[in-house]
Amino acid sequence: MTEINTAVPAALSGLDAVDWSALTHAYGPADDVPGLLRALCSPDEEQRHQALGALYGNIFHQGSRYPATAAAVPFLIRMAADPALPDRAVCLQLLAALAIGYDEAQLPGGIAIAEWRAAVEEVRAQDPEAIRAEYDAWVEAAGDDRERRMREFRRDMYDHDQHLEAMAAELGAYDAVRAGIPALLPLLGDTDAAVRTGAAYVLAWFPEAAGESLPRLLTRLDEERDPVALATALVTAGLLGDDGSGPELALRLRPFLTAGEPVVRWAAATALARLGGKGVEAAVTADVLAELVSCAGEPGPDEPRVPFHEGDTRGYSAASLTLLADRYPREALDAVTDGLAATTGPASFPVATAALRLAFGDPRPDGPGAFTDLTEPQRRLVRVLAGLDKDTWRWANFWDIVRSWGLPTPRDALRAYVGLPEE
Repeated sequence: MTEINTAVPAALSGLDAVDWSALTHAYGPADDVPGLLRALCSPDEEQRHQALGALYGNIFHQGSRYPATAAAVPFLIRMAADPALPDRAVCLQLLAALAIGYDEAQLPGGIAIAEWRAAVEEVRAQDPEAIRAEYDAWVEAAGDDRERRMREFRRDMYDHDQHLEAMAAELGAYDAVRAGIPALLPLLGDTDAAVRTGAAYVLAWFPEAAGESLPRLLTRLDEERDPVALATALVTAGLLGDDGSGPELALRLRPFLTAGEPVVRWAAATALARLGGKGVEAAVTADVLAELVSCAGEPGPDEPRVPFHEGDTRGYSAASLTLLADRYPREALDAVTDGLAATTGPASFPVATAALRLAFGDPRPDGPGAFTDLTEPQRRLVRVLAGLDKDTWRWANFWDIVRSWGLPTPRDALRAYVGLPEE
C-alpha cells in the first residue's frame, strides 16, 4: 500500500486514545484501522481508494461487522461532516453499510428494528446447553444418513458465544451510527449533492429517529434540485413513514409521481408502495402500480443511480411490487415476470425472488405440484425461469432461489418440468 499520510485532521481527534489492538475485525486485532482512517482523509486519491477497500474488507467483511466496527463509526461520522475533507459521500456510504449490512435484505419494508433488538435479547437469554440438546434431538430425527450428516455439520458448527458476539457487534455498529444522527442531519442541506444524497440514504435505516429526520427530509423535498438527491430523500421518507404518519405523508409524496425526472417518479412510487405495505390504503393507487411496472422492465442506459439496492431500480421495483400483490396480483406478477425475462446473471436474483413470491407466496420447499396444475401466470413465470441463459443458471445463488420454492434444478431439470427441449 502507498505510504500513509500521518497528518491527523480534527475529525480524527482522539483516534490514538482508542485501544485498537484490544478490538478485533475480520483479520484479528484492529491496530491497522487508525492508519486506514488517516489514509481515508489523505489528499492522495489512491491512498483513499486503497484505504476504503481495506476498511470494507476488515470492519465490514462480506457484510459482517465486528467489535472494531462500532469504534470506527464516530470518526467516519466526523469525517463525513467536515467540509474540508475529500470523499465525504464515500464515508456516508460506508456508514450505511456498517449500520445495516447489504440493504437488499432490508428492502422493500425497511429496518424492523424492534424485531432485531428482540432477537438479540432472545439469544442473550438462551441456555447454550439447552440449545445443544435441541440440536442433538434434531440430528436424531434425521430421516436418512445424508440428512443426518448435514444436521451434524450444522450442529457442530454452531457456537453460541460466537453467534451472540456477532449479533451484538452488528447491533452495536447500528447503534453507533444512530448516535451520530444529530451530526448527519445538517448534511441534508450540504452544498455537495452527493453528500446530501448520502446523508438521506443513511437516515433511511433509523425509524427510531424518524421524529427528528422525517421533518427535515420533507422540508428538503421542495428545495432539492438534484434528481438523485431528491429521489433518495423520497425513498427515505417512505421507509421512515408508518401507519401513524402515513396518510398525511402519502399526500405529501403523491405530487412527485408527475415529476419530469423519471428517477423522481420512480422514487415517489417506491415510497408510496412501501407506505401501502404498512397499511396506508390511500398510498396505493393505479398510478403507483403503473410507475413501478414501467421501472420493472429494462432500465435505460443513462438512468441515474440511487444508492438503494446498489442502484438496481429494476430489482427494487420488483420487490416493491410484492407490496401491491393484494390489490393488483395479476398486474404485479406479469410486470415482474416481464422484467425477469430481460435479466441475466446476478441482476436476476432479486427479480426472480419477487416473481416467485408473487406467484406462489412464501417459499415452499415441498414444491407447487405438477406443471399442468399451475395457473397460467404461474406457468408463464416458470417457463421464463427455465428459459433464462446459462450465465444466470451457473450461479448457486440462483439455484437456491429456485429450490426455495420447491422447483426442480438444475436448468435442464426445470426445462423438463415445463416441457421445454434439452439444450
